[in-house]
Amino acid sequence: MLFKLTDVTKSYGGHDVLRDVSFQINPGEKVGLVGRNGAGKTTVFRMITGGENPDSGTVEKINRLRIGMLDQHVDFSESESVHTAALSAFRELHDIEAEMRRLELRMVEDHSEQILEDYAALQTRFEREGGFDYVARAEAVLLGLKFDKSLWDMNTKELSGGQMNRLGMVRLLLADVDLLLLDEPTNHLDVETVEWLENHLSATDLSYVVISHDRYFLDRTCERIIEIDGGVAASYKGNYSKYLVESALRKEQLKREFENQRAFIQKTEAFIRKNLAGQKTKQAKSRRNMLERLERKTDLGGDAPTAGFALGDIIRAGANVLKVEDLEIGYPGTTLAKGLNFTIHRGESLGVIGANGTGKSTLLKTVLGEIRELSGSIVWGTKVLTGYYSQQLENLNDSNDLISELRSVRPSAENGELRSFLAGFLFFGDDVFKKVRDLSGGEKGRMALAKLVYSNVNVLILDEPTNHLDIPSREALERALEDFKGTIISVSHDRFFLDRIANRILAFGADGTVTDYNGNYSQFHEWMESRGLLDGSQIKGTDLSEEQVEIQSSGRESSKSKNEIRKLKERAETLEQRIQENEAGLKVLAGLISDPMVAGDSERLEEATSDYAKLEHELAQYYSEWEEVLGELPED
Repeated sequence: MLFKLTDVTKSYGGHDVLRDVSFQINPGEKVGLVGRNGAGKTTVFRMITGGENPDSGTVEKINRLRIGMLDQHVDFSESESVHTAALSAFRELHDIEAEMRRLELRMVEDHSEQILEDYAALQTRFEREGGFDYVARAEAVLLGLKFDKSLWDMNTKELSGGQMNRLGMVRLLLADVDLLLLDEPTNHLDVETVEWLENHLSATDLSYVVISHDRYFLDRTCERIIEIDGGVAASYKGNYSKYLVESALRKEQLKREFENQRAFIQKTEAFIRKNLAGQKTKQAKSRRNMLERLERKTDLGGDAPTAGFALGDIIRAGANVLKVEDLEIGYPGTTLAKGLNFTIHRGESLGVIGANGTGKSTLLKTVLGEIRELSGSIVWGTKVLTGYYSQQLENLNDSNDLISELRSVRPSAENGELRSFLAGFLFFGDDVFKKVRDLSGGEKGRMALAKLVYSNVNVLILDEPTNHLDIPSREALERALEDFKGTIISVSHDRFFLDRIANRILAFGADGTVTDYNGNYSQFHEWMESRGLLDGSQIKGTDLSEEQVEIQSSGRESSKSKNEIRKLKERAETLEQRIQENEAGLKVLAGLISDPMVAGDSERLEEATSDYAKLEHELAQYYSEWEEVLGELPED
């Protein structure tokens, strides 16, 4: 055991954040701690580090437990360089090395056996604790977290806030500790750096507990998930994807147990009322005593409210939504990317990825006309109505209250309609009269999305839309965007989001090139890996003139023979038939799962749930292949 929480309860202002939370973390475990914003995850971390005490219950730790946790404000010494700051994680090895140098100088004049023995002991310890490779380890982590050699001599006081945080992460990953506590470690990291961090954590023998909204990251780094829901903790073996399945089954079981117990209580109470003063008074009293001693099941009350991103009807845009030719983007004197040629068609969802500073957000602002293109052309299609979500939330007016901010989209809307719509985004009661300036980051994110959705545009341009959302709200946004009938262009580092939403990827390389790929993020990543185009944490660009990976769809000429086209059409028809069959099968299984007779039979329920998951997985594969086949077919 490293640490253990037993029956821990914690309240703030009369509100129970944690209620009888119990779990244990053992050496070597790699754990994800999940739950809604405000569920108590960070409170758990503060209790482990001693920053908070429980109202009741105990927090036990092994003696001299060494804990590493990234501070909110990272500080370094006045004259420290980036390189020496990284090496400062090895202070004990520094001290050993300094003592060895001191003894080496003494040995020039003093050849006593004692000095030789002292030196040999230090040398053995130095080697055992990694003294001969610690510099190489530090430099590997520096490079992995995007500190190239040109930055190593820079004074830490010259670093930006983001660089300071990354250097703090470098020092943390190199620290000699027993346990890492990582609170949103992927915040402000680009996708390539996150992937490096995933590989580093997966390879380490260190124990860690990580809080993260990055579901892909949790999938790749965690072997156990602890969920805090309603103040109670539940543990699940496996990564995040496995937890989703197991959690849903557990909650369904708990819901059934609660409902069964409630029915039993109601029936027993009716018996007591009827017989307390009659012939069966003794039995009635006995049952009343039994009810008083009965441990009541928790009412899950259904899922907690989640933002209701319901997208309404939209005006149908033309077939070609956006055409870009020979586009060069950046700022006067600074080119970020050039030679961009692509057409976005109605109904497509384009995911834009790449390292920080490669031009992703600049592309969005350029096509919107907020920044002038350096060269090339940008042509929007007919009947296009764009809505822009900025990661800086620039489209919000801080001085407005929420109801006025939403009314700015539709001035004639009634108060009741506005309040109802805001409730779908978790703004209830007097919340609608809060000033925008007084909202938290997550609330501002929800408000900006509410405003965008309410406008009923047919092209959504989203810059990191999931940044301020917890996992349930991200999932709600994804469900809504999957149903959106318009076109989506989204810059995102959330790979789970890209896998669900994007059917096309535009990847900005570190060398200024841009790759256009037909598929979601996982498919793109696989394609890049198979071609050796992923170099460490960098995406290398690929010359699209040599290997064409752009979508073969509306308005594109096809070089395929009539026989190839016929086979593609036949395959599309076969896939459409299978999709229909699977959807019908899922409907039947959904009815079975909700049948009380099946729900009460754990064996039948487990079988039906397993069949549903398999069918759903097959359906996703059919849809993916169907989209790919349609993409290869020329326009009729």
